[in-house]
Amino acid sequence: MTPKYDGRLTLNPFKHLDVWGTLCLLVFHVGWAKPVRINTRNYKNKKRDTILVAAAGVVMNFLLAFVCMILHGLLYKYGSSGLILNYLYVLTYYGAVLNIGLGVFNLIPIPPLDGSNILAEIFPRVAEFYWKIRPYSMWILLLLLGTGILDVPISLLNSAVINGMWSFVKAILRVGFVTTGGGTVI
Repeated sequence: MTPKYDGRLTLNPFKHLDVWGTLCLLVFHVGWAKPVRINTRNYKNKKRDTILVAAAGVVMNFLLAFVCMILHGLLYKYGSSGLILNYLYVLTYYGAVLNIGLGVFNLIPIPPLDGSNILAEIFPRVAEFYWKIRPYSMWILLLLLGTGILDVPISLLNSAVINGMWSFVKAILRVGFVTTGGGTVI
């Protein structure tokens, strides 16, 4: 029960596709990949290593967003006009926004998202609660997303992360703000 055993140590995206997650992505525009099975018996420090594994995906999303923002800022500062540069400019913008959105979303503390795994390791009583609701957790998550209850908190957190990251990138690159139509600064 490890990614190596499952043949998942590859960049081939087809190895990571979940049939239902892909169908839902096509129909409902919300999807998911196959869950990554882990064997905590391989860990030297179960609590720490479980938290690190759960945080790895979120950290990678934020790192990819940061790289996209750096490239976006460089294109803004040094790029000239042209079709290819315009595509790269848009690609880096959406790469940053998408990865921040995914990182923030995965921090939601509802199973099976990474935020729940982190909380469960830190607070044992939370872990007990998660085990009780685990069979219904996907339905709970879909209900919260479908009703829009999470829209405002997720939007506020997304904006805070985007603005914070962009302020840092701006300080590094010394570029001006680029404001999108929605008022988001990137």
